[in-house]
Amino acid sequence: MDERKDLNRDDTLQPTGAAVVDIWTFRTDQMGGGDIDLTGYSVEATDGGIGKIDEATYEAGGSYLVVDTGPWIFGKKVLLPAGVVDRLDPDSETVFVSRTKDEIKNAPEYDEGRSRDDDYRGELGGYYGGDRSGL
Repeated sequence: MDERKDLNRDDTLQPTGAAVVDIWTFRTDQMGGGDIDLTGYSVEATDGGIGKIDEATYEAGGSYLVVDTGPWIFGKKVLLPAGVVDRLDPDSETVFVSRTKDEIKNAPEYDEGRSRDDDYRGELGGYYGGDRSGL
């Protein structure tokens, strides 16, 4: 039996008929409620491993992961909005995200002092939630 937990998407239909996911919200009740501490979990991009989670927040409408990417991009830390998480596997302690290594590598670097700043979150939300063809 596959123990991976697929996240339930909290999609809403917009007038155009397109589904939109809140980029700052985990798509599962378990993660959104903070029942699972993701700190220390490995992170897998669509094309391979990218690092480990240093911090995870579970704020309604403001959840994110801070990922230490390790030596593959010289130890850069990035902030990943909760909406990029596709699923998790508690048995292997792995979080799977819907972005490639390059998309994460080219993301704005994590700025701990601005993590709660609306402008900073707007920049990150635009990067991760905007038109992905420009990434």
